[in-house]
Amino acid sequence: MTLFIREQLPLIFLYIGQLMVITVIYWLDGFHHLEISLYAALLSGCLFVGYLIFRYITHRSFYQRLEKPLESLKDFRSEVHHSPLAESLQELLLSQFQHYQTDLHNYKHKLEGHIQFINQWVHQMKTPLSVIHLIIQEEDDPRFTAIGDEIDRLRKGLDMVLYTARLDTFERDFFVENLNLESVVQSTVSNQKRLFIRKRIFPSFHFSEDHQIVSDEKWLSFVITQLITNAIRYTVHENRKIHFLSYRRGIKTVLEVKDEGVGILESDLPRVFNPYFTGENGRNFQESTGMGLYLVKQICEKLGHHIEIDSTVHQGTTVRIIFG
Repeated sequence: MTLFIREQLPLIFLYIGQLMVITVIYWLDGFHHLEISLYAALLSGCLFVGYLIFRYITHRSFYQRLEKPLESLKDFRSEVHHSPLAESLQELLLSQFQHYQTDLHNYKHKLEGHIQFINQWVHQMKTPLSVIHLIIQEEDDPRFTAIGDEIDRLRKGLDMVLYTARLDTFERDFFVENLNLESVVQSTVSNQKRLFIRKRIFPSFHFSEDHQIVSDEKWLSFVITQLITNAIRYTVHENRKIHFLSYRRGIKTVLEVKDEGVGILESDLPRVFNPYFTGENGRNFQESTGMGLYLVKQICEKLGHHIEIDSTVHQGTTVRIIFG
């Protein structure tokens, strides 16, 4: 109703203005019968109000549609009351909507093709890396050790590309099962032993009891790997430890990954989960991409886990994963 009145206000003011002009013209022409003028104005006003009522009734559903936002795209095709203006506008919007759906389908098809290409490319790149690793693993020359370290970095970079590409299709690529938290953590740490050895940093496990969680082992291992990589990267001194703790918080299980590194500025903490944000540490450590903690948070949310982070400069950072 409000939209209808707002639309008709210019017509109402125009009608009142022309009625006053006609009355003045008759008055100047010498026609001074006020009763007849009022009767004519009343009759004309009744006809005008009748027209407004008729127009509102015939266009009521149309105005209601304009005033009420759509709850979903399915409601877009619902019928409106038949009137020339409503039907023409509906045809125009349907035509635009069809073009939008066509463009959306084309972009979706291109995106799926791009993701498929990324997946194939990553797997193809992993094969030569595995071959190079097999070739050099028996060599004692320090140069081959350095090559092995660079291979690990390449593998982590490829994994980040792969998991980033799969994030939008997460629902197609996860399997929820009961897992032993300590086994998952120790297996992930074992896979990163070369990184621990190269940085001369030691893992420390504090598992008070046998905690069972519900999660996806592959995605969770990637999350823990990212936390380990960050913890080691920002621990600049040797012979430090990365602590892995598990405990109960009410009915929930908590995994803590605590390092003894440089820490994070308090002003940077609210933004560490934003994509591509590196903060003050990113200026001091050139390897920072700003994507690790972003992916960690996104994956945890999709798995139904909650993540927290605390940090003190020059003392270290603690990241908690809370399993529901």
